[in-house]
Amino acid sequence: MSKNVYVFAEQRDGVIQKVAYELIGKARELADNLGQEVVAVVLGDGIQAAAAELFKFGADQVIAVDAPVLGEYSTEPYAKAMDAIIKAKEPEIVIYGATAIGRDLAPRVSARVHTGLTADCTRLEIDEESKGLWMTRPAFGGNIMATIVCPNFRPQMATVRPGVMQALAEDASKTGTVEVFDAGVSEADMNIKIREVVKDTKKTVDITEAKILVSGGRGIGGPEGFDMLKDLADELGGEISASRACVDAGWIDRDRQVGQTGKTVRPNLYIAAGISGAIQHAAGMEDSDLIIAINKNNTAPIFEIADVGIVGDCTAIIPKLTEALKKLEK
Repeated sequence: MSKNVYVFAEQRDGVIQKVAYELIGKARELADNLGQEVVAVVLGDGIQAAAAELFKFGADQVIAVDAPVLGEYSTEPYAKAMDAIIKAKEPEIVIYGATAIGRDLAPRVSARVHTGLTADCTRLEIDEESKGLWMTRPAFGGNIMATIVCPNFRPQMATVRPGVMQALAEDASKTGTVEVFDAGVSEADMNIKIREVVKDTKKTVDITEAKILVSGGRGIGGPEGFDMLKDLADELGGEISASRACVDAGWIDRDRQVGQTGKTVRPNLYIAAGISGAIQHAAGMEDSDLIIAINKNNTAPIFEIADVGIVGDCTAIIPKLTEALKKLEK
């Protein structure tokens, strides 16, 4: 009989990734609803000590597959290891982060164990009647939300976007023993040879980590509008982000997009400048601690979720706000 909620706890260079803690937090909620346990699975080389830390963040059990061939991610040995664990343990649910690794691994594992996979989920919940997993994700370019179920096969599997779920606070009193699982992986499973790993030294920004975001929409007028927003963000010690409209127009890089088809953020302060607040954008930022909206249209949907609303032209208000902050520093 299938039981327990499993989380693929992604690691890179021996460091457990943030998305793993987020997924364990969500798995804790799902498992409590089902009366089951949370099991974290870590694949890598020499990762048992790092894996043990997951007990402090909500895992009841931790399984580690520790082998040199798993040091760097490679599809075949990772898929073989997950396949072996699922067939041996028969989990009820398995969730992965919708990262480059998770998006490559999860569909291959789902095919091997003959079950469905719902990708890029933004919501997971247990149906009170069937006790099945409801997996919700954006569809048709984010214009609708589709809830998908997998009633006939187990495990129920999903990938979840980073930043959507919330990690639990660390509880240092929680400890446990990591189960070392022999998945039978070896160099013979490598269908490619990794000769060298070259890391990109280009500075990248993860807006999901930012405590303060100054976000622009069509109302900023054009790509030059982000210069104005960056000045304000620099004064506040934050980062700039954007709505999908700005990204589609080529005004800013896609890695700064907030919303259903972008990233989900939860900063302490979110300033929405010239953003109408369509449901697709709101879904990616509505859980921010404080939302300040600036828009010329007093009926813009953004004001329905804003804590503070300013009706006016953001291209006039933002520079004045920046100047006022500079004066306060003097």
